Amino acid sequence: MGVAAAQVTSLPATEYGGAVRFARDLRPGAGVVSDADLLPVLPALQDLLPLGALQRGSVVAADSWSMLCLALAAGPVASGAWCAAAGIAEFGVAAAADVGLDPTRLLLVPDLGPNWPQVVMSLLDGCDLVLLRPADRPSAQTRRKLEAAVRRHGAVLIVAGNWDGAQVRLRIASQVWTGIGLGHGRLRERKVQVVADGRGSWSRSRARWLWLPGPDGTVSSVADDLESPGSHEMAAELELALTTELERLGDLEGPSGLTAADRTSAG
Repeated sequence: MGVAAAQVTSLPATEYGGAVRFARDLRPGAGVVSDADLLPVLPALQDLLPLGALQRGSVVAADSWSMLCLALAAGPVASGAWCAAAGIAEFGVAAAADVGLDPTRLLLVPDLGPNWPQVVMSLLDGCDLVLLRPADRPSAQTRRKLEAAVRRHGAVLIVAGNWDGAQVRLRIASQVWTGIGLGHGRLRERKVQVVADGRGSWSRSRARWLWLPGPDGTVSSVADDLESPGSHEMAAELELALTTELERLGDLEGPSGLTAADRTSAG
């Protein structure tokens, strides 16, 4: 079948002692227990999910493979959950580690083969969380079988792509990279608008701006950063730099002696 898997090692028992906790007490790093209904997520993602967490037995569609999928898995893994990444040949372990996804609790299956639904059902039996990019568009029957397996094993299936009937759908509606100055610099951070909707009480869309990633490679809420000292001054400087650069480029392209406003009027 051409399946390749990364070596999986167990964390020391002292780190995840298995003390029983209620779902409302769970948070990244607090420890996941087998009978908890919820898997904790990173704080920046809580407002985008029902009950502020991933619910066992549910399917979440994340539009396409991106860092958003890694961010969704980072919280549960930080709390002791096991995660499998299936059908994602370009999965970057270093990038996953940057957003907080522990590689020692990760199983990689880059090539699912033609019988990929059966492989995914086996992964759902052994892992709390499965990141899946289907090899092809599943039929309604295949979807129902996989959803039944998700509920039976109490796992969470995060699909990189569309999935009819997903309890929650997330997508990146807009994005802005920063770090490029006046003809110099490198991409440093990305601000994205994530839109969430779904079924039932979650059918009404809601949106949040996130740093995905931030300057340190982690995921955080843009709203949190706007409250920090100096954030407004930084935003003003970035806006001024962009305006200056656009005017400079306009002067280079337009007739000599005409400003951008003059050329607009002349047109």
